[in-house]
Amino acid sequence: MKNQPLRTTVIGSYPFPSWLELASEQLEKFGSNEIAELQEDAVIVAIHDQVEAGLDVITDGEQSRLDFNLSFSLTKKYAGTDRPHARMTERVIAPEQLDFVDVDTSSHNHTDHLEAETLIPLLHANPNLTVLVSRANADFVAKRLEVLPERLTSIRVHAEPITIPPFSFQAIPSAHESLEQDENGDHKYIGLLIQVGDRIIYHSGDTVPYPDLVKTLKRWKLDIAILPINGRDPARGVAGNFTGQEAADLGKVINAGLVIPCHYEMFAFNTASPQEVTNHADGINQPYQILNAGDV
Repeated sequence: MKNQPLRTTVIGSYPFPSWLELASEQLEKFGSNEIAELQEDAVIVAIHDQVEAGLDVITDGEQSRLDFNLSFSLTKKYAGTDRPHARMTERVIAPEQLDFVDVDTSSHNHTDHLEAETLIPLLHANPNLTVLVSRANADFVAKRLEVLPERLTSIRVHAEPITIPPFSFQAIPSAHESLEQDENGDHKYIGLLIQVGDRIIYHSGDTVPYPDLVKTLKRWKLDIAILPINGRDPARGVAGNFTGQEAADLGKVINAGLVIPCHYEMFAFNTASPQEVTNHADGINQPYQILNAGDV
């Protein structure tokens, strides 16, 4: 057998230079041209280090994005406003590298849950990708992702589950911070109950507690509940979600096997500490798992 040399490269994000790390925490102080220059300088540094190390395949080190879900899109959009979206975590992987994805879901139309800079490359990497959205949002999603509405799979609250093997999806309402429906009665914010094998996962999307949520969720034996915990502070000027304590309490009352908090350590102006979950969950004996960026 002929020996084949191993080619070396960098996978994922190259460490940020300290000056870019500092700048990324206060991007509202920079204009778009200055941000572009910061990114270009960081790419030059990353390429130089890889050449010096003797790597075979040189990359840009993903210095132009800060997060897998968001990159710089919202940071740029809100730079110089009273709601600067300064990133707290780096992107963990480039979407074009995820060429094994079967299903993508979006709970609603806010950019942190439906970002074109992530989803368009993901669609290109996965030509047969199923994109599951609320029927109320299908036209909006199609325009943002630059596809025909027929390319998407629409789901309705309390309708028959949609099966995309090996998954089955059931939609229920979410309230961010209120229940909203379109002229056809379709919900603009949804949560999903996802069954795979004998396991059921509840991903709430963005929501606060609302009447009938507990009653609805008790119809299922939930193994995992993925719940947002950034709370709702009117001073932020954005719609809110569960607090950490509310997320732990919901997990307990619906007898969830495990609560996984989400929607924190994303933007500095709109976050909360997962410690509120751990402190309260420990006191009520609710199992939980805290994930860091990049955990799988």
